[in-house]
Amino acid sequence: MKSITKQTLIGEIMELDPSTMPFFLEMGMHCLGCPASRGETLEEACVVHGVDAEEMVQKLNEHLASHQ
Repeated sequence: MKSITKQTLIGEIMELDPSTMPFFLEMGMHCLGCPASRGETLEEACVVHGVDAEEMVQKLNEHLASHQ
C-alpha cells in the first residue's frame, strides 16, 4: 500500500482510493473535480482550508489501512 504524505497530490489520493472523498468534503474542499485542486499537495489544500496537515495525513493513512 502506498502511504500518504503531506506532499502527496490530491489527484493521486483520489485515484488511489476514491472512498477518501468525504475527508476532503469535510474540510470544505468541494472542488475535487477541478484540475487545479487535483494538482495541489495535501499540505497545500490543508493550509488553504485551515486543516492540520499532520492530522489529515494520519486520518487518510488509517482509512487506507482499514480498506485493504
